[in-house]
Amino acid sequence: MNTNKFSRCSIKRAAFLKITVHPLTISELNDFIAQVCTANQRRCIIANHNLHSVYLTQRDKAMASFYALADRIHVDGMGVVLLARLAGVPLEMWMRVTYVDWLPHLLARAAKEGWRAFYLGSKPGVAERGAENFRQMFPGLQLATHHGYFDTISGSGNILSLIDKYQPNILFVGMGMPRQEQWIAENYHQLSSNVILTAGAAMDYFAGAAAKPPRWMGRLGLEWACRLSAEPVRLWKRYLVEPWSLLYLLLHERGSVQIDVVEPV
Repeated sequence: MNTNKFSRCSIKRAAFLKITVHPLTISELNDFIAQVCTANQRRCIIANHNLHSVYLTQRDKAMASFYALADRIHVDGMGVVLLARLAGVPLEMWMRVTYVDWLPHLLARAAKEGWRAFYLGSKPGVAERGAENFRQMFPGLQLATHHGYFDTISGSGNILSLIDKYQPNILFVGMGMPRQEQWIAENYHQLSSNVILTAGAAMDYFAGAAAKPPRWMGRLGLEWACRLSAEPVRLWKRYLVEPWSLLYLLLHERGSVQIDVVEPV
């Protein structure tokens, strides 16, 4: 494929290594959410891919099924950009969106538009502390929370009732991979939110429960190094082992990789 024919903004969807990504900007993602909320669509999923999710998707059918439900899948990690380039997809660093950068912009838009948001995730008290910080930043923001430490088998009924009662336009599920994806897939038809997003540990950063990676590291795609240094025991395999298996897979399937790049209509 001749990658030189694509302009900076021409790539809207790319498929490689059995995954699909939509390299959208923060503004484009917010505008998409606005369209969904205005049209009052239901259960529109915005997911994201980093190297860990790509690794899980290759091995877990449930994860692959979740991503098949997603309407948009933005690029979260610089590793995905590099992996795409090796596969022949000309992604660039600016085509990735992380929640550390995106969440304040999205909640500012939510306050302006009057969207109701619900954040499900984090340890007890953490999400509410982060939500209070955001309410002070954006007066009028409607943001409810519930922690993510519940039994997903016996406790989901109460959670679903709380969400349904609140009727959020935007539902963030931040319970880590693959738990958040599995929970959304299992409860998909009982969720009535306009937009459902997988948010990982996003709120932890804004609640002060986790060290926020310096933005210069974000601009260089080095957030992973900050997270690894903060939680080496939990994350060493994710950042130091899993990427090598993806490189092996990429090399092994190089001849059969199909790339689908769509220019905007």
